[in-house]
Amino acid sequence: MEKVTLIKHASGAPGLRCLGLGPRLTPIQGIKQLQDLLNRNTLWAKSRSFKEIKKMLSRSPVIVSLWKEKKIIGFGRATSDEIFRAVLWDIVVDKNHQNSGFGKIIIKTILENNLILKAEKVYVMTTNCSEFYSKMNFQVESSQTLMTLKNNLYH
Repeated sequence: MEKVTLIKHASGAPGLRCLGLGPRLTPIQGIKQLQDLLNRNTLWAKSRSFKEIKKMLSRSPVIVSLWKEKKIIGFGRATSDEIFRAVLWDIVVDKNHQNSGFGKIIIKTILENNLILKAEKVYVMTTNCSEFYSKMNFQVESSQTLMTLKNNLYH
């Protein structure tokens, strides 16, 4: 496995969000790098604006990032009510670094956070990675149906 730096950000990721900090508190345009990571490696998070990413981070209590040198190569976040439910969001590893165990590191680190660890159920939504999550002991919930409502006021 390649040498990477794992950052467990404080709630809201103030260093990353406000100052663009990466490993060793180095200012390296972290939000821009995160935006590029999402644009290059996801279908669901393409075209998020700089402002939207900063707001998303500010509302996320659990945030993890992986860095190789001064380049972000992985990211994940979670929200939780700390007792009943938690949801994993935006789990992404750069395509050039997939199948190296980095996704497992991100998931494991998030699940070990006390805010997530206390939740009765942890949800994750995926389109193409159900096999990966199954290996991490997630199970398809056949007794529930995912439903969405697109808020037209937002987009």
